Amino acid sequence: MRTVYFDSAATTQLRPEVVTAMTSVLLENYGNASSTHSVGRSAKSLIESARKTVAKYLNTTPAEIIFTSGGTEADNLVLNSAVRDLGVKTIITSRIEHHAVLYSVNQLHKEFGTNILYVNLDDCGHVDYEHLEELLKANKDVLVSLMHINNEIGNILDIKRVGDLCKANNALFHSDTVQSVGHFEMDLQAINVDFLAVSAHKFHGPKGVGFAYVKKSSGIKPLIFGGEQERGLRAGTESVHNIVGLEKALQMSYDNLDQEREYVKSLKRYFIETLSEAIPDAEFNGNCACFENSTYTLINVCLPVAPEKAPMMLFQMDLKGIACSKGSACQSGSTKGSHVLSQILTEEQMKKPSLRFSFSKFNTKADIDYAVSELKAIVAM
Repeated sequence: MRTVYFDSAATTQLRPEVVTAMTSVLLENYGNASSTHSVGRSAKSLIESARKTVAKYLNTTPAEIIFTSGGTEADNLVLNSAVRDLGVKTIITSRIEHHAVLYSVNQLHKEFGTNILYVNLDDCGHVDYEHLEELLKANKDVLVSLMHINNEIGNILDIKRVGDLCKANNALFHSDTVQSVGHFEMDLQAINVDFLAVSAHKFHGPKGVGFAYVKKSSGIKPLIFGGEQERGLRAGTESVHNIVGLEKALQMSYDNLDQEREYVKSLKRYFIETLSEAIPDAEFNGNCACFENSTYTLINVCLPVAPEKAPMMLFQMDLKGIACSKGSACQSGSTKGSHVLSQILTEEQMKKPSLRFSFSKFNTKADIDYAVSELKAIVAM
């Protein structure tokens, strides 16, 4: 059976060059980076080299890059410390954030009584910037947490505009950039942002590693205690091979960005055209079929399938060897529908199956032809 992978928003295939770089570290640079002998110093130098590489591509300083286990830990580090240590009393976010943010702010409300406010969204799930400004002006001691690229429908936040609004109103700004770093340029000298969360496995790097961007002199304090690693902000022996894998993946993503972005854009465009012709009643959720307001890396489509057949749709695709998603991989075990789609779809639309197809440089038009032909057959059943 043919296998086709259209779930790169959940995780990406490792580049072979990343595997090679990681394997070399595992075999040759196995020292503990906190050790003072030469083997330890060799491992430490690799970490610091990776930190410099990341800082270069984001146009910031190495001291502001803190390696973590991934985006979820980075989100938790920032949000928890903001309330616990930075005097934040109110968090402004949206109802379509990743659960790493939504569950964290709910817990902060329970533990500390943090005031949680949700910015209005339009019918396609885009932030109402005027309402955001109203909330900022009406509250003090605020942190805004809004994701740059939505992981389910692909909406692009005007991150510079939000940063400027936060600065004008003396608010801190945190953005989950898990779906954007490695796919979009990020100049941190041009954006008024205090914190970012990033995961390597979203741009063809390894799982289990990411980083938080923490602006200088932010006052943030650790979430994990036990050692002085990562400038004292993240205790624990560093996973050197993963950090080197992150470095190599980020370097290759940005060095090949223009070429690979145009290729992936062409795949998305072809998928939209082919699917629209094969299943005319299919509807693209939010603005995901738009290339100006949505990322080039994914689409989310509502299919004309009877409600009683909808629960089996993903299973039927899997039987055909097609890997896609009904939403975030983090909620794949949940019986609830997508919290993102529930904000923009009607009750009737929510009864139909919506599938997310996300693309990478490893996909081909032949993959799309196969997926669309199988979709058409399943919908016609």
